[in-house]
Amino acid sequence: MKRYLVCTLFVAMGTLCVASPLWSEEPQQPDLDTIVKKVDELYRAKTSQGEMEMHITTPNWERTMRMKMWTKGMDQTFITILSPKKDKGISTLRMDREMWNYFPKINKVMKIPPSMMMGSWMGSDFTNDDLVKESSLMDDYSAKLITPPDAESDKYYLELKPKAQTASVWGKIIVTAMRDTYMPISQEFYDEKGKKMRIMLFKDIKEMGGRTIPTVMELIPLNKKNHKTVIRYISATFDKPLGKDVFTLRNLKKKR
Repeated sequence: MKRYLVCTLFVAMGTLCVASPLWSEEPQQPDLDTIVKKVDELYRAKTSQGEMEMHITTPNWERTMRMKMWTKGMDQTFITILSPKKDKGISTLRMDREMWNYFPKINKVMKIPPSMMMGSWMGSDFTNDDLVKESSLMDDYSAKLITPPDAESDKYYLELKPKAQTASVWGKIIVTAMRDTYMPISQEFYDEKGKKMRIMLFKDIKEMGGRTIPTVMELIPLNKKNHKTVIRYISATFDKPLGKDVFTLRNLKKKR
């Protein structure tokens, strides 16, 4: 009888081991929408305003611009250049799907057509779309989790491909984010043939304006040797009331 009880006990324990999820539980999958939304809204909130420096490096010249930016939600952006003196007052406005630039030297407002959204902003490696976020990763791309050959265990890797209705020059975008915070640390942009065209790095993560953000964005185009553009946030505030006249064509011409 004792031998029978012992055997029964071992059989029962073995059954528990097979049924228990403790040793066979799959790693928890990340919320892909949350990661993509975090990239989209990294520097945005209900409202945001900030001051930053943009440093452009090419093989032949370097220049630094200082500018201020205001945003409201995902659809409204206003940027004005503070320095250098020759560029002071040049401003950019985005309202929904429309965008304008103002050039004070010729006192002219120019509307940017959709075909120019991927054009360079002020001679930098950032495009008009990069600066004013005319496109949305959340709305315009589909995401899936991938594991690259050089994947690191503390990071997630997302492959974003444009949806059928999305007009994009990118065949795919690879986003790398930290597992614990979902904080993005890089984006890699590929053309429609699968060739990597540029890398965006997010650096110097710290608290600013009550939020934890990468305060440095470094963009490296791979089709232009020794080109690089770095944006460094000097200050930023979020969810503070903004004047009703910020996102207006009249504000483009306002002397500052």
